[in-house]
Parts: sequence; structure tokens; C-alpha cells
Amino acid sequence: MHEPARGADEPARALPVPPKRDAGLTIVELMVVVVIVAILALIAFPSYEEHLRKGRRAAAQSFLMEVGNREQQYLLDARNYAVGAGALAALNVAVPPEVARFYTVTIDPPAPAVPPSYTVTATPLAGSAQVPDGALTLTHEGAKTRNGQPGW
Repeated sequence: MHEPARGADEPARALPVPPKRDAGLTIVELMVVVVIVAILALIAFPSYEEHLRKGRRAAAQSFLMEVGNREQQYLLDARNYAVGAGALAALNVAVPPEVARFYTVTIDPPAPAVPPSYTVTATPLAGSAQVPDGALTLTHEGAKTRNGQPGW
């Protein structure tokens, strides 16, 4: 109940002091942070890759539209479309580097046809991140396909 009285020569008893903790993180806290960052990375990285793939696809689609416009101008001048292996050179257009790294662009048929027609195809390079998209095409009629399905 009450503490016995102390004498003048007895020292006062100190309360127990918890051990002093150094500032900073413990290894457990650090591991929890690492696990949380890893989980966030696992969720965010595929979304980031998808975003990049869509951006590269949009660049290829834009280039196909540019080629289509050049083909229409060429038709007015030459009464035929530029087709085959030398078509891009005849249209005075080069495949942009951001498209060339992921796609091979071709213009078919290999020789002029009657009536005039063309199909511009951007085929993903094997092993590239664009392979899931499949081939992008644009025809002289303005029809667009992606991986054989109508529309881009």
C-alpha cells in the first residue's frame, strides 16, 4: 500500500527506462516497404507496357494515313497508285524511326493493277512488343483493319 519511509542515506529508486531506439528503420519495416513497392510495380508495369504499345500503334496508324494521303496525290499525277517494293520511295516518304523499330511497312499489290488499288500493311516485327496487335492495314477504299478485324 504505502512505501516504507526511506532514510536520508538511501538513494531514490529510478523507474525502469525502456531501451533507447536509434532513429531509422528496422529490417522488418524495410522489408515491408520493399514488398509494397514490388506489389505496386507488378500492378503498374503491365499497364505501362500497354500504354507504350498503344502509343507505338498510334504512330504506325498515323504513318499509314500519311501514306494513304500520298497515294491519293500520286494517283492524281500518275493515274495509278505507287505499289510494290519501291512505292515508299516513289511517294517520297520514309518510315519514321519510331515505326521502323516495331513494324515492317509494305504496299501491295507488287505491281500496278486494273482498276488501281493498294493496301498498305504495317506488320509487327517478330519478337517485338507490338506482336499482340497483329498487322495494321489501310486500303485504297479507306478500309482499316487490325489483326484482321475491321477498324483500328
